[in-house]
Amino acid sequence: MRKVNTVRFGEIEVEEEKVVHFKDGIPAFEDEHEFLIIPYDEESPYYFMQSLKTPELAFLITTPFIFFPDYMIEIDDDTIDELSIKNQEDVMLYSLITIPNGSVRYMTANLLAPVVLNTDNMKAKQIVMEKTRYTTKHRLFPDRVV
Repeated sequence: MRKVNTVRFGEIEVEEEKVVHFKDGIPAFEDEHEFLIIPYDEESPYYFMQSLKTPELAFLITTPFIFFPDYMIEIDDDTIDELSIKNQEDVMLYSLITIPNGSVRYMTANLLAPVVLNTDNMKAKQIVMEKTRYTTKHRLFPDRVV
């Protein structure tokens, strides 16, 4: 077990087999290679992707299919090879969430650049899809009145 300091969660103990590894980091955070995915709470569709290097860096993420059941993604062969994906069942997809001005009402998910995780070996990559209708800002609650 490794102890890691975080701003949001304080000091946490991390099991090595739960560490998510991004070989090349993620876009705009290329020096960040290790993260832990922490549930927001037991009933929530949200998670935090906490950096193990930078205590203040944690992304809010979700499984996109909860909010966008028709969401479709094609993972290219290079990514399949890079993440050593053998079984479709081992693949988890996450979308990064933005909360503009702290307003839950206007939360958006980045469907253009999902995080692909191979749960078998904990290798991950944020991919940017090409030739798609998806953008970086899909409203989670388009008709919600708050």
